[in-house]
Amino acid sequence: MSHLSNGSSPPSAPWSAPDGSAPDRATADGASPDRLRPGEVTPEGARATAIPDNWSQLLALMVLSRAIESRLNNLFLQGRLHGRLISGRGQEAIPVGATATTRPDDLVCPAHRDLGAHLARGTTPEEVFLQYLWRADSPSRGRDGDVHFGVWSRGVLPMISHLPDSWPVALGLALAKQRQGAGGVVLAFCGDGATSTGSWHETVNLAAVWQLPLVLIVENNQYAYSTPVSQQFRVASLADRAPGYGIPGARVDGNDVVAVQALVSEAIAAARRGGGPTMIEAVTMRMDGHAIHDQARYVPTELLDAWRQRDPIEGFAARLQAAGLLDGAALAALRDDAAERAERAYQTALEAPEPDPAALTEGVYANPAAPARTRPAVG
Repeated sequence: MSHLSNGSSPPSAPWSAPDGSAPDRATADGASPDRLRPGEVTPEGARATAIPDNWSQLLALMVLSRAIESRLNNLFLQGRLHGRLISGRGQEAIPVGATATTRPDDLVCPAHRDLGAHLARGTTPEEVFLQYLWRADSPSRGRDGDVHFGVWSRGVLPMISHLPDSWPVALGLALAKQRQGAGGVVLAFCGDGATSTGSWHETVNLAAVWQLPLVLIVENNQYAYSTPVSQQFRVASLADRAPGYGIPGARVDGNDVVAVQALVSEAIAAARRGGGPTMIEAVTMRMDGHAIHDQARYVPTELLDAWRQRDPIEGFAARLQAAGLLDGAALAALRDDAAERAERAYQTALEAPEPDPAALTEGVYANPAAPARTRPAVG
């Protein structure tokens, strides 16, 4: 395996263990040539990955994620949703593969196309539709009808705009996990465009210095709104930036759910051992516009056609069928079931109550009985 190295060793972490020590992940647990190493980049496709035991869970989550977003898309076009709708169609393998093997005590900071991460952590289709219908019992209690939601009890934090504004938050959460010493890990997602911001670099640098249990996942979907990656950065791979911070970096096919799960699981295991953060670039394609209002005419048709042939659900299903684990009838039944679950969830949310305007300031003020503002007397 070929690597790019900056020749540096990782700094010590101030809070990585009760005795102040910070294990060097390059030698921990008998490092092999396939193990992530500080200051090195693992190229895309470097690991051969077998079909995992949880293959049915991975497929079901991706299919359900797409079914929910398909139903939401139709509702928006029918004028039944208000606000904005952002799609993760074609990117399902990244959030599903990354979060499917996380522990209950881990935390996830999703980006705006990561519905699969919510579902993998236990968020229900009903909760998703309650959110988009602005219902009182939604995760945001009717205060948002978009992607800015999370379910704290399941370790999923609300997505924060603009990207990557959740990353400094993830940094603090990872610091808390490190100080707790129980092996908890934080996963943070962002897009390629977010890597050009100051908060992104500050987060990566401080996570490296403190050797925090943080897995940093960059979903490179080729466009930051309408700006292609060729106009964003000069590096061949965003993972090439990792050696500059003295941490491992790896590039993975973001449309291969098996490869994503294998690589992220390795990064999580290293973080649990006290080996610090890993930067992962998951290469994929944004198959729709930035949001539903954007027709994305700036994207070449041939580019979309090429990536359409690499659809993560179709590709994984074909691999399972070739291995004799899945047949056409079972796949069709799975899709029908996901569509039915999405429709039932929508109908349930439709009957749910809307929020009471009198509750608007709940959760805003520390003192619920905050006095009303008054204007000073004039004259």
